[in-house]
Amino acid sequence: MINHISIGSADLAKARKFYDAALKPLGYACRSKDETSAGYGSDESRFWILKSARPAAQNAESGLHLCFDAPTRKSVDAFYKAALAAGGKDNGKPGLRANYGANYYAAFVIDPDGHRLEAYCGAAE
Repeated sequence: MINHISIGSADLAKARKFYDAALKPLGYACRSKDETSAGYGSDESRFWILKSARPAAQNAESGLHLCFDAPTRKSVDAFYKAALAAGGKDNGKPGLRANYGANYYAAFVIDPDGHRLEAYCGAAE
């Protein structure tokens, strides 16, 4: 349903460093970049970060978060580890979320701009 999504960042260089590291284990890379934006995806840019003087204010109670597909549970673990090493904050360690579904394996982090992120794998192993 959604073709692409964009989020704002007050510090695009810091955001690029974070997303380069965090998304790599999921098979996503920066496909397009210039001084005002960076686009990430597997074959084409579907997730964009835009330099913004006033990014949307983050609110942990808003319910807003972005979920990235992960090919394996190990890639979810690697996403979490890479995100924290690149300046992200823990928002839920990798593991099964039985209340979400039998094979719902996910990890949750907060990026340097305060955006809430998830990596999810639905595979049985």
